[in-house]
Amino acid sequence: MQEELMIREANHEDLQAIVDIYNETIPTRMVTADLEPVTVESREKWFWEHSADARPLWVVEQTGHVCAWLSFRSFYGRPAYRHTAEIGIYISEAYRGKGIGKRLLQKAIDECPRLQIKTLLGFIFAHNEPSLRLFSHFGFEKWGHLPNVAELDGVERDLIIVGKRIV
Repeated sequence: MQEELMIREANHEDLQAIVDIYNETIPTRMVTADLEPVTVESREKWFWEHSADARPLWVVEQTGHVCAWLSFRSFYGRPAYRHTAEIGIYISEAYRGKGIGKRLLQKAIDECPRLQIKTLLGFIFAHNEPSLRLFSHFGFEKWGHLPNVAELDGVERDLIIVGKRIV
């Protein structure tokens, strides 16, 4: 029997696991534009920018092990965009394809009214078909296409911006 997954607010002790999961995605060239692993120290400021009541950072835990996370990030950093947030979902390789992304994205959508978020955005590489399918499943639409804006190992990649109005 598979143990239940728990989604909870991240605490500072989770930062190493968050960084480890993030670094796992870098070699795939599917999820992030970072080309080299990041350090816990380099993610400290980012971690403390999150808050449970406005821009949360959640982890998914199974059997005491953090296996995924979701972050909300303010869009564009200006006051007029305060009701818009970008979300990022990162899942450890061993846990992909098990419905964790769906659970996280549904929770994010459900929490938007409490967080006073009216618009959710996702920035996804065009070749990341699993993530595009995940967001599409929840009614996100393609709102932007930035051709050849990233170069990963000599290959230029497109960035797709997906969005969903919550209210």
